[in-house]
Amino acid sequence: MERSPAHTLHPIADRDDSDAIARWEQQQSKLRETVELLEHDLKQVQQQRKATPHHLAWEELETQDKFERLAPSRKRLLDTVKLIAYRAETAMVTIVRSALARKDDARALVRDLFRSPADITPDAVSGELRIQLHSLANPRNNRALRVLLEELNAAEMTYPGTQLKLVYSLPAGPDDEKPTNSFSA
Repeated sequence: MERSPAHTLHPIADRDDSDAIARWEQQQSKLRETVELLEHDLKQVQQQRKATPHHLAWEELETQDKFERLAPSRKRLLDTVKLIAYRAETAMVTIVRSALARKDDARALVRDLFRSPADITPDAVSGELRIQLHSLANPRNNRALRVLLEELNAAEMTYPGTQLKLVYSLPAGPDDEKPTNSFSA
């Protein structure tokens, strides 16, 4: 099997051609020098990397690299808002959980509710702010959501800064009715 010139490490010329051998040896020595220089550069870069600190203290950063930290009072306020939101979500999950067969689905259902679209219609004449949610993926979730909406409507909350009472609704769908047993005698 004959090899192509790209696959050989020795000159293709005859052994008697001393010029070709000399040229090949020169190429090989140049390549070795290049490899040795690159290996030396690699070792230097690796040493520099080892010497570079992994963490910097805040004081060591330059002024343009420093970002503005939240004031402790702002952070406390944000943490308080997050805590209140989580507690409100948990209260809603507790209400929805009572209407679901699989209790683990309650938090996912409430999160889907937060992401789902709704139509908000103010009615100044009746003093209501109507929030009509769009139906969810399946009737079971819609039934559980209706339980939550009944509870929210019973609380008769008003929208902050107005006298409008919040009224939540979900459109009735044909699949939302409870299935009837057609085999009963």
